[in-house]
Amino acid sequence: MLRRTFVRTGEPAPGTAFAGPLRWGAAGADASRGGLAVLSGPYGPPRPPDANGVVLPEGFSSRVVARTGHRVGGVLWHPAPGDGACFPDGDGWVYVSNSEIPLLGGATAIRFRPDGSVHGAYRVLSGTDLNRAGAATPWKTWLSCEETARGQVFECDPYGVRAAMPRLAMGRFRHAGAACDPVNRVVYLTEDEPDGCLYRFVPACWGDLTTGRLEVLCVLPDDGSTAWRRVPNPAALLEATRHQVDAAHRFQGGGACHYSAGVCLFASGDDGRVWAYDTLRERLETVETAEAGDLMELVLAGPGRTAAPFLRVEGHPGSEITGPALSPDGARLYFSSQRGRRDDAAGTDGVTYEITGPFPR
Repeated sequence: MLRRTFVRTGEPAPGTAFAGPLRWGAAGADASRGGLAVLSGPYGPPRPPDANGVVLPEGFSSRVVARTGHRVGGVLWHPAPGDGACFPDGDGWVYVSNSEIPLLGGATAIRFRPDGSVHGAYRVLSGTDLNRAGAATPWKTWLSCEETARGQVFECDPYGVRAAMPRLAMGRFRHAGAACDPVNRVVYLTEDEPDGCLYRFVPACWGDLTTGRLEVLCVLPDDGSTAWRRVPNPAALLEATRHQVDAAHRFQGGGACHYSAGVCLFASGDDGRVWAYDTLRERLETVETAEAGDLMELVLAGPGRTAAPFLRVEGHPGSEITGPALSPDGARLYFSSQRGRRDDAAGTDGVTYEITGPFPR
């Protein structure tokens, strides 16, 4: 199943965006589907595909900023670009992108000038395994997570000054998504297993992920309320983290994760659901169920559980959209086609785009 991807709009601070599956209704139609009101596009009807195969509304344009195996800013762009985020850099900005390949994964950063031209590029993490998931922290670091059985979370400096460090207390499992909650001072983590869990990491000191406790979400059978239980051994030396707490709630796979306005949104990849954990009410509910489709689309998810189409990439039959992120001024949107035009599991044809146009700011 190809993922339709949607991004949250109206964020207090651009940088990262939520990517997950979304079932889309008829073009231009209003509908209510699984808790999301599906609305016609806010920017008008789509135009024909541009020279890059990107379908956009009037007033928007695309450009390719990086291709797998081609140099950008003096660095070869990595295969299988995954999650990404933007960070302020003086009067410019930096876009960081993961690489979801075995053993040689890691993450690469591109530095942009104020006019959007590329000022340079560099690696911020190397020699790690299947780095798909990631999250920007409020203290301007990048969490790059391995999607392997005992995968680690690495905290990276997006500016390339400090060495990346593993954060072992955050747990070793098949990481699928991550999101920081600055209100409750935790980091949510999803797990890509058929019986995966939702975790949260509670640092001993907010802003320092070296120590803390890893907890797993449990749903109480009597009234559907939730509780968090500590995972005894986050290093998972003898037993997988998801098997250490009997009451842990299971999800059919794990996907992208995003926190906004008191709600943690995350996807369960195998059944195509989008879930919402309400941190105030401490309740869990399903807000959307995806269906298989042959379109690679990006959809805007706004306030009040509304959604509207924005762009589509054509001619990439085996790929998916990854790493959507807004520049700090909200004027530019970055994302990747992970495998590009070739249906290549290794992602050797990945393409990273920039979209400009009349975004609200």
